[in-house]
Amino acid sequence: MMLTPTQINYVVGDATNPVAPGNRIIAHCCNDAGYWNAGFVLALSARFHQPEHAYRRWAQTDAPVPFALGQVLFTKVKSGLCVANIVAQHGIRSGSNYRPIRYDALQRGLAQVCTLALDHHASVHMPRIGAGLAGGDWAIIAEIINQELCAYGVNVTVYDLP
Repeated sequence: MMLTPTQINYVVGDATNPVAPGNRIIAHCCNDAGYWNAGFVLALSARFHQPEHAYRRWAQTDAPVPFALGQVLFTKVKSGLCVANIVAQHGIRSGSNYRPIRYDALQRGLAQVCTLALDHHASVHMPRIGAGLAGGDWAIIAEIINQELCAYGVNVTVYDLP
């Protein structure tokens, strides 16, 4: 089957409320320290309780997949919508850790998101992952998204708040 590459679609809106037909995946970055207390996760938790509960359980038990950089925990939040908790930050931002994003971990995580998206004919929705508190360079992150999702024909929408 020939895949038609896509491009990132940028919109102004709320990434916790993706507007698209069919199955959808909300992708975002998490840290490997077990902290869920700043940035996009606050908006996510305000809308859905399941991703935070699953992440905290995962950080304590290593199940169902190892809690480590590059891993993803998918959590269904309602019919046709799941959240991908991608562990792509080593620790949290601090004076000694001004750029916790790990691009290689993000790349491995997005490859897993791609597999699920293709298997379920899902679109992927996200804020500018890794470019806020994680300290990443959006140009590098956008290129990773293009390589790991768009190159395989996955529709990706990136949301900027108004």
